[in-house]
Amino acid sequence: MSAREAAIAALHSRLATSLAARNPAPIVLRGETIPQRIAAGGLVVVRDGEAVEETPILSPLAWQIEYRAEVEINVAGATPAARNALLDALLVDVAAAITANRTLGGTVEWAQPGSAFFEDVEFEGAAAARAAAIPITLWFTVAGSPLA
Repeated sequence: MSAREAAIAALHSRLATSLAARNPAPIVLRGETIPQRIAAGGLVVVRDGEAVEETPILSPLAWQIEYRAEVEINVAGATPAARNALLDALLVDVAAAITANRTLGGTVEWAQPGSAFFEDVEFEGAAAARAAAIPITLWFTVAGSPLA
């Protein structure tokens, strides 16, 4: 397993474990398409993202990788206030889950949630839905090739 794959898997596992305590718990997926209907607790999707910067470290050769994953949060509700309250609560819980364990169990050197951006979306069976995405920056070091 590559360092990138380990970091993304650790991020997904951390969010799934941490958000499972909510009632109702959101569905936490990784890299999947959004289902037609959103669960009452919301939907959280971890997207793989992209490498932002790769810095070589010499003697011995290693690479410091800055990688940006994305956590997408979707909620539905009967009223705008209900949607906004659930979305805000999930945003706070995602940030808290990451800041509580910045190394994601030792798979990264540091994880940092960024500022969320928002959009209104339509889903079947929902009067309206609200979505937000949070960029999560992960820093890790790999020996040899940056592709390792």
